[in-house]
Amino acid sequence: MGTCWGDISEGVRVEVPNTDCNLPTKVFWIAGIVKLAGYNALLRYEGFENDSNLDFWCNICVPDIHPVGWCATSGKPLVPPRTIHHKYTNWKAFLVKRLTGAKTLPPDFSQKVSESMQYPFKPSMRVEVVDKTHLCRTRVAVVDNVIGGRLRLVYEESEDKTDDFWCHMYSPLIHPIGWSRNIGHRFKRSDIAKKQDSHYDAPPHLFVKVKEVESSGEWFKEGMKLEAIDPLNLSAICVATIRKVLADGYLMIGIDGSEAADGSDWFCYHAASPSIFPVGFCEINMIELTPPRGYAKLPFKWFDYLREMGSVAAPVKLFNKEVPNHGFHVAMKLEAVDLMEPRLVCVATITRIIHRLLRIHFDGWEDEYDQWVDCESPDLYPVGWCQLTGYQLQPPASQSSRDSQSSSSKQKKKSKSQQYKGHKKSG
Repeated sequence: MGTCWGDISEGVRVEVPNTDCNLPTKVFWIAGIVKLAGYNALLRYEGFENDSNLDFWCNICVPDIHPVGWCATSGKPLVPPRTIHHKYTNWKAFLVKRLTGAKTLPPDFSQKVSESMQYPFKPSMRVEVVDKTHLCRTRVAVVDNVIGGRLRLVYEESEDKTDDFWCHMYSPLIHPIGWSRNIGHRFKRSDIAKKQDSHYDAPPHLFVKVKEVESSGEWFKEGMKLEAIDPLNLSAICVATIRKVLADGYLMIGIDGSEAADGSDWFCYHAASPSIFPVGFCEINMIELTPPRGYAKLPFKWFDYLREMGSVAAPVKLFNKEVPNHGFHVAMKLEAVDLMEPRLVCVATITRIIHRLLRIHFDGWEDEYDQWVDCESPDLYPVGWCQLTGYQLQPPASQSSRDSQSSSSKQKKKSKSQQYKGHKKSG
């Protein structure tokens, strides 16, 4: 709804069910938006002036909220709330006076809501997606369910359909069939004799387009050093190395000091990805850089490390430096995916902003579970998104649920097979 939200502001009037009456049928009254919070609005019935006693929160996108004039065209009665019924004898004149020049919802608002909840990905479509147990490769998965644009993907070989992976349809982790072969990415073939007749390849135009890059001149090279968000521990930005240069601007990256000899824990980021940074990014922005595991010369100094390793830093000019005018501020609340267990959407708070990078804190959890997420990530949602789409929202953690899981999660925190799957919250 982002593109249609410009008409929604404080003072906008709507027609809503009147719950302050004792009539047997559903009747409506006019209310004004007092305050907005994501998709939710604090509403006050017209005629209550400065009395906030009956103010109520409501998701503006639900079917019961209508533009002013809807009752008249639908033959529904407008009945003033019982609490203020005595204030005026001529309510019609009161409304005419109050509503002249007032703003309301666009007439096609409910149509826009339903259009924004139509998703091009459908069950039975096949895609290539990161293998959550081996980040270095992709596998074929089949769309099983779509909720609010979030896809439950089941890996093709999973006979009981339990080996799944959740991501948004605009996630950089999913690709059309054939993508891995085209760019030279590792791929695990399905051990099934033939694909099910009902399954079909998702059309390539459905996938998010990556930024085109010019790799013919000066470009990333194998062995160059950089800083990267660790996909196995999204609270950390680490010392990293380009391990392989693929086609179309894609790079295989490894975290220094914790790589498997066979490259099975390399991971793929696009050159324009907001999750990779030039050497010195953390120092300039006063972020703690995670040094290579086992590296003894602390505090870590890039200059010394590059000299010791006989390596060079990736040129600064090759990184994506675009910063959208995103409008996020520290302390804002939102609903955010726990990317370490991406079937979960949780109550969260923005605690830091570095250019386009947001530090997401999950309410009720320790800071060690925070995640660095891009401002344009498809895994961040306005307050009220879960209610609107029918997705379950994980409330802030209580002390007891934290205690029961913290002991097991601490050991699992960096276990390499734990990619994107449970280590903290039980849904």
